[in-house]
Amino acid sequence: MSEHIDTGFSDSQREAIAQELSKMLADSYAVYQKTHGYHWNVRGPEFFSLHGLFQQQYTEIWTALDDIAERIRALGVLAPQSGSAFGNLTSISEGNPDKSAQDMLSELVRDHGTVIKTARAALKVAEEAGDEATVDLMTQRLAAHEKAAWMLRSSIAR
Repeated sequence: MSEHIDTGFSDSQREAIAQELSKMLADSYAVYQKTHGYHWNVRGPEFFSLHGLFQQQYTEIWTALDDIAERIRALGVLAPQSGSAFGNLTSISEGNPDKSAQDMLSELVRDHGTVIKTARAALKVAEEAGDEATVDLMTQRLAAHEKAAWMLRSSIAR
């Protein structure tokens, strides 16, 4: 812990919540980077629609990164900020610009599934501690990632 604060949570509760939020931040950042890279590198007949869809999604995630990091700070814990810190916290792999548009979509669907699982884990820890602010944030992030995964799944050619 970087500082002592009294918010009604024990130090161990704040640390546990912040740890789960740090994983959420790292996973979200990984999906942001991959989505932005795929926005740049997508090609093929679906280029225009996927280029726009990816832009909508990475823009939404970018805003959320700040919300997640600021929640970690509100708990009195330092937010991870380096590529190596994020790399140690996430299981999401880097994107490959050589992938086909359909493979990009499939990979992003899986990655949003990973973020959804991470958000659910953070939500559970926050609920157990009675941290309504984090519960609210994770509920919002769950809805956003579930919608993003649905949009991507719906764009996969069958």
